[in-house]
Amino acid sequence: MLLKYFYHSKLAHAPYMVGCQATGEAIIIDPGRNVKSYLEEAQAQDMRIIAVTETHIHADYLSGARELAEQIGAKLYLSDEGDENWKYGYLEGYDHQLLKDGDTFKIGNIQFEVMHTPGHTPEHISLLVTDRAGADKPMGIFTGDFVFVGDVGRPDLLERAAGIANTAEIGAHQMFASLQRFKTLPDYLQVWPAHGAGSACGKALGAIPSTTVGYEKLFNVALSYTNETTFVKALLDGQPEPPKYFAMMKKLNKEGPALLNSLPSPQELSFDQLQHLLADGATVIDTRPIAKFGKGHIPGTINIPYDSSFITWAGWFLDYAAPFYLIAGSNQITEMIEDLAYIGLDNATGYFETEIIETWTQQGHALESYQDTTPQEIAEQVKNGQVLVLDVRAASEWEEGHIPSAQHLMLGYLPDQCKALSTDKPVVVQCEAGTRSAIGASILQAKGITNVKNLKGGISNWAAANLPIERK
Repeated sequence: MLLKYFYHSKLAHAPYMVGCQATGEAIIIDPGRNVKSYLEEAQAQDMRIIAVTETHIHADYLSGARELAEQIGAKLYLSDEGDENWKYGYLEGYDHQLLKDGDTFKIGNIQFEVMHTPGHTPEHISLLVTDRAGADKPMGIFTGDFVFVGDVGRPDLLERAAGIANTAEIGAHQMFASLQRFKTLPDYLQVWPAHGAGSACGKALGAIPSTTVGYEKLFNVALSYTNETTFVKALLDGQPEPPKYFAMMKKLNKEGPALLNSLPSPQELSFDQLQHLLADGATVIDTRPIAKFGKGHIPGTINIPYDSSFITWAGWFLDYAAPFYLIAGSNQITEMIEDLAYIGLDNATGYFETEIIETWTQQGHALESYQDTTPQEIAEQVKNGQVLVLDVRAASEWEEGHIPSAQHLMLGYLPDQCKALSTDKPVVVQCEAGTRSAIGASILQAKGITNVKNLKGGISNWAAANLPIERK
């Protein structure tokens, strides 16, 4: 049996390829939308991808299942568990098999047995894998977003992201039942999850790519609970804010993502077009590093630096129903568009190369900037109420400790809720280390709140300066 692990670091997403070397046939498990790497690896391994499956309708990225079915005729093996709200709507015309608990199917000599594991979502399945060429017992289990390394899937996404009321607690009870079943599996089974550290599909995922059932029984806190009520409370407590785009992912993955060859390619635009777009209130994203943006940027633009968090913040801030535009280096555009397509943001209508910043000043227009400040520079002003400290960290971080008199508004909600902020004094935006707050400063300026500063080093520097922190 061949097992190939792929990893998309920007979303902590882990697809897999399982191949039968005797027959040269392979299946892709939980693929992302861009399927190029799977096809290249299959060719390198002298394998033919004949099937694709996924553990559930994903919320954090667009699935590549339909793409593989369309491009190479791969057969779809998809869950038929859950109620009518969690059935796939794009299967007509594609070779497919719907799966229930206990069903089996084979890829060459490799057998997959379906285990219904609701909790993260109602339709979630896991797949036990047995290499029938040399064994009669499974060697591992693909757990999707059910069991991670050191954590389990969060049950609150349907309620908090997709807006389906009263599902979080039900999901938590289902997760408890699914984990009791997981505990009956042999300790030696390898566990291959669909996400690693940094994913928003859990709250404490481990950084190593795989684990075993036995190890998780010993050290995964979620598996240590014997009281269901206590487990439900603990699982729901402290879950991070689900990115805004998660609701759209559920919808698109259920209905079937648009095929990649149907998407338009954004074109480079001119300086005059930029002026008109900004005058019309268009969304223009400057993807330069925060230090360069802070020193000088075109008024009205928002800074989402092109780094490991770019996709997540783009999903928080960009509207799927409206065009947006990018300012980026010419060598980054192609990769950037591919990253955005990973979460279905296909409406990047055009882009401007970073030289547009210089052109802006050459044409006689002023750049906008914001200042970085230090804890020592503002400590007295904070004490005397002369500035508004805006903490844009997650709620769980805020509860662990915050600057006295600060106001909390998580960064993802800032574009929609910043109008309620008091602007009669300077606003000092603050996070843990200074990156999220820099993005927040750009949003405030784009919304017309100009007297903005970014707290350099965030609350970490504040604490290092032995300044007061409020805690529960």
